[in-house]
Amino acid sequence: MIKILFICHGNICRSPMSEFIFKDMVEKQGLKDQFEIASAATSNEECYGGRGNPVYPPARAELKKHGIGNTAYTNFSSKRARQVTKADYSYYDYLLCADTANIRNTMRITGPDTENKIKLVLDYAENPARHGHSIADPWYTDDFATTYNDIVEGLTGFLKSLQ
Repeated sequence: MIKILFICHGNICRSPMSEFIFKDMVEKQGLKDQFEIASAATSNEECYGGRGNPVYPPARAELKKHGIGNTAYTNFSSKRARQVTKADYSYYDYLLCADTANIRNTMRITGPDTENKIKLVLDYAENPARHGHSIADPWYTDDFATTYNDIVEGLTGFLKSLQ
């Protein structure tokens, strides 16, 4: 089983979008039993009081617009933000971050990336010119469609790299 953790700052926009977009991709290809897919935050801003916040409403709307969330596997209604832990590094095979700040902050929590597991989602884009690029945070840009498209671009390449 391949274990993947998607990471962003708050775990309410980009990383849960990545989690459920990838779940949708693998489910449609009949591969869901080969993966364990989750998401987390580098900060604890959305994880206070012992219970994380749900996926941000505009992120939910963008996923729904693309038909994601309609199956038991892709249903994100119970998803709650959580923070990355040191143990996540040894547990997951891939820790895929939305931006370069997420990489730095993940390594502050997990320690150094000695096994080369921590990458950007767009490092897997089929267009090499996109490697090393960050996915803009729609919390600030309010552009959930571009975020969605960037995630799909990276994850399409990622899935191909695994096959």
